[in-house]
Amino acid sequence: MSMQSLPIPESCHVVITGGAGFLGVRLARTLLALGPLSLAGAAPAPISRLTLVDRAAPPADLLADPRIAVLTGDLNAILEDKEAVAQVLTAQTAIVFHLAAAVSGECEADFDLGMRSNLGATLALLQACRGLGTKPVVVFASSLAVFGDAPGLPLPPAIEDNTLPTPQSSYGIQKFIGEQLVADFTRKGFIRGRNVRLMTVSVRPGSPNGAASGFLSGMIREPLAGIKAVCPVAPETPVALSSPARTVEGLIRAAEASDLEWGPRTGLNLPALTTTPGQMAAALERVAGTAATELIDWTPDAAVAAILKTWPACIHSARASALGLLPDESFDDIIREYIRETPHAVKLPLGQQ
Repeated sequence: MSMQSLPIPESCHVVITGGAGFLGVRLARTLLALGPLSLAGAAPAPISRLTLVDRAAPPADLLADPRIAVLTGDLNAILEDKEAVAQVLTAQTAIVFHLAAAVSGECEADFDLGMRSNLGATLALLQACRGLGTKPVVVFASSLAVFGDAPGLPLPPAIEDNTLPTPQSSYGIQKFIGEQLVADFTRKGFIRGRNVRLMTVSVRPGSPNGAASGFLSGMIREPLAGIKAVCPVAPETPVALSSPARTVEGLIRAAEASDLEWGPRTGLNLPALTTTPGQMAAALERVAGTAATELIDWTPDAAVAAILKTWPACIHSARASALGLLPDESFDDIIREYIRETPHAVKLPLGQQ
């Protein structure tokens, strides 16, 4: 593991685990652009240091920013190394965004990986935050996978803020346990926890990952790049989505909310756009034309479909709405946002936008 140190005074130190991943990079860029951050309702303070922890280094633009510190290596190994922990978590650490995790498909394929990455690392991180004695804000990126259509206990038509989590995958169970750990560390006064349940994020740029829901980005991203993509579920399958921008907005709002604004220690469901792969394909055709949708291969995959059919698609997010968070208005807008932000990844000539 290696560390890039900063010869600058600290006033507000932020840590992002998974900081070189897609969401971590976007969150870091957004925080640096925002300027002063109001943490848990306190007066705004400038971010003088932003530490990114991940297996890989972040992009060059982040490495070039003098406020960025980078620690590369396995998160569990880092948290087992007292010297490394002292570099990541300091007395000035005001907030920790815990995004690092093994994704849903990986956890189903490798149980031990999920337990180590999603459960072991979360507990170790919370213990390290507890050891600071400064009660930092910890924003835990949970998932809508904490809800599942359980045998004998079907999901309600819409998920409410008080709906009982009934995860039906290893990933969902690990995330729900993480939520409970964050809640109890908060109850004991060790941290100020914020459990945030993320929706499936689409459209994700870059390479496919091992998430069961990864096709919900791939069926848009790959055709726009002129590459064939597989949609493994039926076109009418309902899904709950959020754009990258709305997702990062929710994470930051969670950090800034006061204890009174945040309310219960239970997880907060971020707002979601309910749609289907068929409707997503129709939006893609409106934006990019039939040349894009002709590259979608509607070949079913029973294993992926079995996971997705247990996940909820209709989310009522009253708590999030009270914090000023709203869902994306349309999937057409999400596609156009992706095209604006990643023009280098779009190879097809586009239709009317």
